[in-house]
Amino acid sequence: MTTSIVELDVPGATAVSATEDTLTADLTDGRTISVPLAWYPRLLHATPEERDNWELFADAQHIHWPDLDEDLSVEGLLAGRPSGEGGESFRRWLEAKRAGRPLTLDALRRHDNEHRND
Repeated sequence: MTTSIVELDVPGATAVSATEDTLTADLTDGRTISVPLAWYPRLLHATPEERDNWELFADAQHIHWPDLDEDLSVEGLLAGRPSGEGGESFRRWLEAKRAGRPLTLDALRRHDNEHRND
């Protein structure tokens, strides 16, 4: 028995927008895909301004929100994959956001190390 692997051409994103409950991406092949914002807790807890501050990279295959340290792939959106972030990681991120601290993984780790014995 032989098997074959089908390689799919994944389109890039051309635009991204979010409402209070939906994330929408326009794609280079003309499609528009919408997914529940609840799938991505960082985006769900973001302000509209933070959600609007996105950039594309890797041939528009990835969407990055620098204010949130959030990255999504077009392939993941098309596959219907929600966030894979663990609960503890998100809890630490949300705590930092509410405290006004930087939200990158490096900043969260530095904060944890500095306050390990508190």
